[in-house]
Amino acid sequence: MADLIVIAFDTEPDAEAAYNRIQELQNDLVVELAGLALVKVDGDGKTRVEYPGSAARFGLGTASGALFGTLVGILFFVPVVGLVFGGLLGALFAAMDKSGLDAEFRQRVQNTVTAGKSAVILYATKLTADKFAAALAPYHGTVVQTSLSHDQERELVHDLSATSA
Repeated sequence: MADLIVIAFDTEPDAEAAYNRIQELQNDLVVELAGLALVKVDGDGKTRVEYPGSAARFGLGTASGALFGTLVGILFFVPVVGLVFGGLLGALFAAMDKSGLDAEFRQRVQNTVTAGKSAVILYATKLTADKFAAALAPYHGTVVQTSLSHDQERELVHDLSATSA
């Protein structure tokens, strides 16, 4: 089971501090990450995504890395992507709707991470919930979370490879 967790923050400094703390928690084995990103949405709604130095730190395989990157794109850039690649992503959206990444989840993320806010997105394959929550409590984030079974993740990776072929 993997968890896709989006934590929204009212300020960019809080998001950056939480992002750095999550990387420390990875080193302390509190969380095992398959993906991590910092999303900053300026006052005009323009979105920037930053990833930590090396994907190798997270043990990202090609499929997992592609899945995480696609999920970040779908959560934050869907209007543009949808207009340009509408038909190509249809199968992926259909598969997402069967998993925990349905339209309701995507809408909750988009409603939570609005103009002027920042967010940390993590894709965790293992998480010590109590220690993780305690470590991030000082940053006062709003959590939106969903879980994917191994089968759902595998199906999404399969559908992703079919849309990029």
